[in-house]
Amino acid sequence: MSAAERLVDTPQGPARTTTTEPAGEAAGTLVLGHGAGGLRWTLDVLAVRDAMVGAGWRVVLVDQPWRVAERKIGPRPPALDEAWLPVLEDVVRHAGGGRLVTGGRSAGARVACRTAETVGADAVVCLSFPLHPPGRPEASRAPELAAPSAAGIPVHVVQGTTDPFGTPAEVEADLPALATLDVVPGPHSLGRVADRVAAAVLGRLTAGE
Repeated sequence: MSAAERLVDTPQGPARTTTTEPAGEAAGTLVLGHGAGGLRWTLDVLAVRDAMVGAGWRVVLVDQPWRVAERKIGPRPPALDEAWLPVLEDVVRHAGGGRLVTGGRSAGARVACRTAETVGADAVVCLSFPLHPPGRPEASRAPELAAPSAAGIPVHVVQGTTDPFGTPAEVEADLPALATLDVVPGPHSLGRVADRVAAAVLGRLTAGE
């Protein structure tokens, strides 16, 4: 499995895309962003990439400018969105058509939800959506989760059973129309059940193909 890297200029500095192509013509393009912690891709995201490439999809992993610059802490949400939009323009320009699904892990899922309508996504994938900060359910991000659905865009959420950023019950209570929820064992980190995360995403995105 080979991957091609590109640097894309954004108002926040250069972002990096890492694109893995399937063996034949791509059935669609899945673009995934990372979370707010660390400089490495998590096992759940990598497992989703491998499963979707194996199913004939192109997968693009997006490193936000703060990670390209090797900073340990990302900027506020508006800056993340500002960087994401030109990256998606670049991805679409080179993708050659087909379905476009955007998504990500944790903070990356929030970015994808906020920008889904703007980038013309056909669906959104959320891995460990951070519905609220730990211990602060009153600071809900439910409006972000609902944004794609309000624009007619399906949202697929994969959530851990003991996620302190939002349990499956909490997510389900705020789940918008056109949204699905798959529950897997674990907290906010889903690396130990990466295969189950990948299977859930694969099933949602390839249903009916």
